[in-house]
Amino acid sequence: MERINLTPDLSFSRIVYGMWRLGDDANTTPEHVTAKVQACLDQGITTMDQADIYGGYMAEEVLGAAMTPALRNQIEIVTKCDIVAPVGRYADAPVKYYDTSRAHILASVDHSLQLMKIDHIDVLLIHRPDPLMNHFETGAALDEVVASGKVRAVGVSNFRPWDWSLLQSAMKTKLVTNQIELSVTHHTPFTNGDLAHLQELGVSPMAWSPLGGGSLFMNGPVMDILKRIGDAQGVDGSAVAVAWLLAHPAKILPVMGTNNLDRIAKIADATKVTIDRPTWFEIYTAALGEEVA
Repeated sequence: MERINLTPDLSFSRIVYGMWRLGDDANTTPEHVTAKVQACLDQGITTMDQADIYGGYMAEEVLGAAMTPALRNQIEIVTKCDIVAPVGRYADAPVKYYDTSRAHILASVDHSLQLMKIDHIDVLLIHRPDPLMNHFETGAALDEVVASGKVRAVGVSNFRPWDWSLLQSAMKTKLVTNQIELSVTHHTPFTNGDLAHLQELGVSPMAWSPLGGGSLFMNGPVMDILKRIGDAQGVDGSAVAVAWLLAHPAKILPVMGTNNLDRIAKIADATKVTIDRPTWFEIYTAALGEEVA
């Protein structure tokens, strides 16, 4: 599988396995979790996407129970912090809120390392823009966790271009990615400046919910086109939807989340699909519900 360089010494697999549902599976045994990761590795998918809040702050621990030195050496781990929700270790929180303070970031990193039983995080993301963020404090904290060796690189998630620029202005370390919602059915980042901003910087975005959180499958006109293209190329329609993202020159990294081993084994089918410019626009037109101007 193609790999994308985020830094000179850190690369990700072009498709990322998303673990936001890892703790929701009826089977969370170490053996079953290992089987999921191995199914990814068999396809060249080496990058695993986590967040402290996933599974009510339990998904990192589920992965940690399966972690071994041999497994750790084969994968890159992304995780996120700054969402405090009244569940799990934050059950006493009076309200859901964001915390980008130095104390919270440092504590979150240590929690994640402990729960996943690892000695470093490959990429740490600030999960959501914080309207109360002190960019000098947050930026210095992110520089600090990189300098400490606990984190190799840092980025953000769900940031708009101005949020990115504000944080980056207070940092020595370069932000390496922005994980944004992006799919055939959530395509506004292609035209609202989010993707253009990252392209200008030469930064590859990560795309969460690349199948639209299931909404894709309820869009008849789009699915008809995806299925037709997929049938012609020997894959299913969902693989075509992911290939549509892969075809973009921004070098998008789709984050694919499923607990089904059979579906995991087919994630890389998207890399087998050829999408030329007219085909890309045919899918886009169906998603828009009208032809482009």
